[in-house]
Amino acid sequence: MKHFRASFIVSIICFSAAFYWGYLDGGTAAGSTSAMIALILSILEVSLSFDNAVVNASVLKRMDERWQRYFLTWGILIAVFGMRLVFPIAIVQFATGIDFLSVTEMALNEPETYAQHLTNSHIQIAAFGGMFLLMVFFGFLFDPERELVWLGYFERKFSSFGKLESIEVICSLLILLGMQHFLEPADRLTALYSGISGVVLFVIVDSLAALFEDQEEGEEISKAIKRGSIMSFIYLEILDASFSFDGVIGAFAITQDVVIIMLGLAVGAMFVRSLTVYLVHQGTLEQYVFLEHGAHYAIGALAAIMLVGMRHEVPEVVAGLVGAVFIGLSILSSVLYRRKHAIAVRTPYFKRPKPPESD
Repeated sequence: MKHFRASFIVSIICFSAAFYWGYLDGGTAAGSTSAMIALILSILEVSLSFDNAVVNASVLKRMDERWQRYFLTWGILIAVFGMRLVFPIAIVQFATGIDFLSVTEMALNEPETYAQHLTNSHIQIAAFGGMFLLMVFFGFLFDPERELVWLGYFERKFSSFGKLESIEVICSLLILLGMQHFLEPADRLTALYSGISGVVLFVIVDSLAALFEDQEEGEEISKAIKRGSIMSFIYLEILDASFSFDGVIGAFAITQDVVIIMLGLAVGAMFVRSLTVYLVHQGTLEQYVFLEHGAHYAIGALAAIMLVGMRHEVPEVVAGLVGAVFIGLSILSSVLYRRKHAIAVRTPYFKRPKPPESD
């Protein structure tokens, strides 16, 4: 429970703020409605982002304790105010040419107009986020050093392709070129620019992380870990942003009040991050060996849905259900694998009984 203590505190603050925001507009009834909408948004955010938490945990376990704490403190501020409030406003500013303050006033006072502008930017958002997530998935699928496989021959075959230099970049760009062909001519260049930007950003962050992990001899290990943690932190924030794009847009189907959206998604984002830390500290990825596999396949499915969404509207619940199926199957496979190989569940270090003191 201690892992979620901060999440419950944030929940109380955000739901209270949502109630007060609604109360200012229409009294107790409106305040209760606003708090309920914020609760619904937070539940949706958590349910649709479990695969994000699993992948985050696989990265977070390589970071030192200080940067793990930053992930829950400074990281949540970036996730809430940066990715779920400021960034959508910046997208509308870029798409319309309206200055930032005017877009902010539009979001607060003319939410319908703001929501329409944000929806009109869906192709840029879907192309950028979809390609970044696709690179995350391909980075896992084409990993030639992965020993444990979930889908047998299928995964082994794709892992062998990973020996080809930059195979994930090549496949991603080919998919982007193919997808933009189905768009309206006026939207094709926009999709290409946004999609390529997502690929480039992933390559930059991934390359810098690899650079810091491969330090020259003689450098202090603590410095190498610190630098690697910094790049992992940046990577996690970008990954969170890619997951949050469609969530922010989809939230407007429930309410067009940008303040309520931010408060509801903030609670969800906080619980997802607490869940990430919980998975790391409990050693869940070691207990359920295929959970990381299932999460990456869920990310691949989400990337595909975002790219298809550039042309056809795909309900967000579809992405959630597909992700839940992959996660559920990976957990089931992990349990069966553990029974087959008689692997005991690893007890977290801090819960293991202390050895008896010798006389």
